Amino acid sequence: MESDDAHVSFNCRFFRVYKDGLVQRHRPIDKIPPADDLLTGLRSNVVASPETGVSVRLFPPKVMDPVQKIPLLFYIHGGGFSFESALSPRFDAYLKTLASQANVIGVSVVYRLAPEHPIPACYDDSWAALRWVASHAGGNGPEPWLNRYTDLNRVFVAGDSVGANISHTLMT
Repeated sequence: MESDDAHVSFNCRFFRVYKDGLVQRHRPIDKIPPADDLLTGLRSNVVASPETGVSVRLFPPKVMDPVQKIPLLFYIHGGGFSFESALSPRFDAYLKTLASQANVIGVSVVYRLAPEHPIPACYDDSWAALRWVASHAGGNGPEPWLNRYTDLNRVFVAGDSVGANISHTLMT
């Protein structure tokens, strides 16, 4: 990818920013497309904040008991604030496995990445997504599936790498 102004204003191991504003990532961000479940009605990707377009990906456990509500794991992915996504193959596979084996509903935020969206955008997005989860506490949140199956008295917040940093910040 070439820039009209080939002068680099910032370069790191994840991306290069040219003076004309062009951002060149050193590796692509692969994304697994959503997989809605027509049988259960679960939508895998849901917009949590219409103002910013921030979304979450939902990960159901392998077996659901229709009368028992189960805990929720709110997970924030790592990636140096600037690469990876809740939609990337690595995190998609990890959350599918974790939700299945731990018998929890996984919710992972798709936060906006730097440098196009400088810090604190990822913190703000994660907070908006956690507030979206909390909006289901009375059983009348925007996602019917969470209202029906989630025990919001048992919510766990976790992440890896920068996601762990964001998780810690949200909870302090």
